[in-house]
Order: sequence, then structure tokens, then C-alpha cells
Amino acid sequence: MATTAGTAVGERLPSRAAGLLYGIGFGGFVDGIVLHQILQWHHMTSAVEGRSPRTLAGLEANTVADGFFHLGTWAAAVAGMVTMLLAWRQGRVAPSWSFHAGLVLAGWGVFNLVEGLIDHQILGVHHVRDDLGAPLSWDIAFLASGVLLTAVGWWMHRRGLRTMAGRAVRPIRAEGP
Repeated sequence: MATTAGTAVGERLPSRAAGLLYGIGFGGFVDGIVLHQILQWHHMTSAVEGRSPRTLAGLEANTVADGFFHLGTWAAAVAGMVTMLLAWRQGRVAPSWSFHAGLVLAGWGVFNLVEGLIDHQILGVHHVRDDLGAPLSWDIAFLASGVLLTAVGWWMHRRGLRTMAGRAVRPIRAEGP
């Protein structure tokens, strides 16, 4: 049996985009639900002048901004689902757990890196802990979590890819006449 790119001829690898999009959506959900809603450490625009969540008008503005943020993370998760379904309809093989879960973790890490760099550092619309006087250490820890999630996720993904390739190249016994 001939192989290409670690899979049997005719087989195509699962979609990497699906796992990464799921991870971006999941990472956004964890950020929004845990940090914005449960812990209330920050909201989307809580560091913007006149939008302090300590005032009713500021809290209302941040609640709307958080809602649009959640809509975006939901859209990323739906895009991951659609991408996965399209890949299966194209005849791609189903991903192994390590292949897919690794990409989900990597996507979460990418979310943390992009959101941390853009919202926390470049735009400064909020920080991980807006309720503290010096939030830089929390922002750095958030970025470090992004690097760690991306690295661990990519390692898991590569391990899953090797496992899938190993199974795909095993010889298939021909049945006798």
C-alpha cells in the first residue's frame, strides 16, 4: 500500500482548522465566562475612560461589549464545527483524540496570545486584573499561559499525527480465495 503524507493513498488528513477554531472559541468562552462573569476581574472595555464597571452606565456598556465578544467566540466554535463536518464530507479521516485535542489546546493558546497582545497590551482596553493597581504581572502570566497551551497542544497534535500515520501504513491482509 503506497502512502502519501503519512496516510494511505486516498485518505486525507483531518482538518487542522477545525480543532484550532474549536480551541479559539473554547478559549474565548473560558475567558469570558470565568474572567468576565464569574470572577469579574475585567470586562471587554473596563480600562477605557468612562467605561468603569463600577458605574451603572459603565457596567451596561461592558455587558454589551462582553456580549459581542461572546458572539465572536461562539462564531469561532460554530466555524470549527462546520469545518469539521465539511472535512468529513470530503472523505477525510476522523482525527485521533490527541490530534484533535492538541489542536484545541493550541487554538486556546493562540486565543490567549492574540487577545493578550491586542486587548491587554496594544489597545489597553482591559487587563487580566483591572481591579489591581499593577496588572502587568497578570497580563504576562496570561501571555505565558498562551505560549504553554500552544506548545503543549502542538506537541499533542504531532503525537496524534504520528499515531494516525502509523496506523495508516500498516499492511492490510488480503483475504484468500
